[in-house]
Amino acid sequence: HLAQIVARARLAQRVEVDVTMLLDSLEMTDALRAQVVDACRRAHEKRIVVVHGTDTMTLTAHALALAALPKAIVLTGAMVPYCIEGSDAVFNLGFAMGCVQALNAGVHIAMNGQLHAWDQVAKNRERGVFEPRA
Repeated sequence: HLAQIVARARLAQRVEVDVTMLLDSLEMTDALRAQVVDACRRAHEKRIVVVHGTDTMTLTAHALALAALPKAIVLTGAMVPYCIEGSDAVFNLGFAMGCVQALNAGVHIAMNGQLHAWDQVAKNRERGVFEPRA
């Protein structure tokens, strides 16, 4: 659905979409995370948004941080899938796209209208939000 989301978000900047994989984030392995890191490493862009499932987003953010790429990388996703009414997918993607333009190199997570350093955030499953790590 990414092409639809990008079109609905009416992003002003040109967006290059590279679909690395399509799977539930609970199925992510370290080998698959390495593929995400490699895709970010190979990208010519210095500002990257990674759309990722929320269950293991912080683990992939950790792998990206360890790679220390000289790029601004923002991970985002949706607590409610795009195809379900009331989804936060479009908002979160637009927010992430705005955030990545203002960041220096590093890895962040943009969810629920908040930007977090990758290692300072956790998913609160009860509340259905990402929040600062306690």
